[in-house]
Amino acid sequence: MLDITRRARLQRLLVWDLFGRSLRLNMFRVFLAIIFIVITGYTLPVIAEHGPNLFTPFLGDIRMMAWPGQFNVDFMCFLALSAVWVSWRHEFSAAGLGLGVVAFFGGAFFLSVYLLVASYAVSGDVRALLLGPGRSRA
Repeated sequence: MLDITRRARLQRLLVWDLFGRSLRLNMFRVFLAIIFIVITGYTLPVIAEHGPNLFTPFLGDIRMMAWPGQFNVDFMCFLALSAVWVSWRHEFSAAGLGLGVVAFFGGAFFLSVYLLVASYAVSGDVRALLLGPGRSRA
């Protein structure tokens, strides 16, 4: 009798864990979609008003050695981390290096789409999402 009760409790926990994990992953996917929508919604009017040249003001702020430049350097470091991670996830293959360059220049706009697509490609396996399919099997 005790064994049946323990088994039933374990099954309920397993179902909850699978549901909870799925719910959290779907919330993450929604968050990624929101990031993409917000960045797109902000970028399009800025391009319409100021044009697509972001490098001049970005680098100009850095040259001024003030807080906006400090923020840009900090942000550029996050872009570099993103680029290295994407390249590493693809084991520094040619495609991985290319995606790394896109990650550096595409920022959250690229990374939100990349992670959304990758989360479906690995069927929600967070280990494979973070490490890449090759490393997650090891």
